[in-house]
Amino acid sequence: MIKSMTGFGRFEAVKDKMKIAVEMRAVNHRYLDISVRIPKKLSNFESTIRTILKEYIQRGKVDVFVSYEDFSETESALCYNEALAGEYLKHLRRMAETFQIRDDITVSTLARFPDIFTMQEQEADETELKEVLEEAVRGAAELFVDSRMKEGDNLKQDLVGKLDEMLKDVQFIEKHSPQIIEQYHEKLRTKVKELLGDKQLDDSRIAAEVTIYADKVCVDEEIVRLRSHIEAVKKELLTGGSIGRKLDFIAQEMNREANTILSKTSDLAVSDTGIELKTSIEKVREQIQNIE
Repeated sequence: MIKSMTGFGRFEAVKDKMKIAVEMRAVNHRYLDISVRIPKKLSNFESTIRTILKEYIQRGKVDVFVSYEDFSETESALCYNEALAGEYLKHLRRMAETFQIRDDITVSTLARFPDIFTMQEQEADETELKEVLEEAVRGAAELFVDSRMKEGDNLKQDLVGKLDEMLKDVQFIEKHSPQIIEQYHEKLRTKVKELLGDKQLDDSRIAAEVTIYADKVCVDEEIVRLRSHIEAVKKELLTGGSIGRKLDFIAQEMNREANTILSKTSDLAVSDTGIELKTSIEKVREQIQNIE
């Protein structure tokens, strides 16, 4: 199955008193370009996120947004700095002795000094953090891939329809190409007859001229290659996988064959069809740019 390069996925993983949400979105890109926005608390796991995503994605510009909520932060622990309290007490008693003043230090007095008591957040277990983060990343990646596959199926249907239209144009050119040579043959005979009047026509010379002209305007090889390219694209679409680059190369080759046909023909109907063919190829190529 083919995948579009545009996609979206969002997943939330919750465990105990933490929640991690991962949101992913992507647009077309020639290579894989992953941009991760992650809270500072999870920054150590950025390489883990990139490694996981490479299992799911081959091409595209992917933006990843990670959010983290720790519901235990409101239950921060109260910490008592005994060493600092001792330092305060030692210096206060020294001041009392030095300045001969009454030592009226109480516990409540000492507790008012900075940093005697502090609130300290409980650190989350790193192993647990990684476990929840990986669950969220994989969940978002799977939904992301699902959206790409759905869009890819729509692309496939659209491309197959365009390829069938292209085949009709190729068939038209193939059918009318021999008529161009025959028309040229008749036109040449008429012209020569007008010039020579009642003189004997040299059919062998006319045949030779027609043969030279036929070699110049013959598009049999281009038609064979175009048919082959169209069938190759259809086959790849049915096979699926990461085929975007390959299809883009085939589309370039189809465009080259169409240009050659246009350069060889002087027939208006064939030229118009050739232009329609080039337009269809360009539309196909635009759609191929969306395939992973």
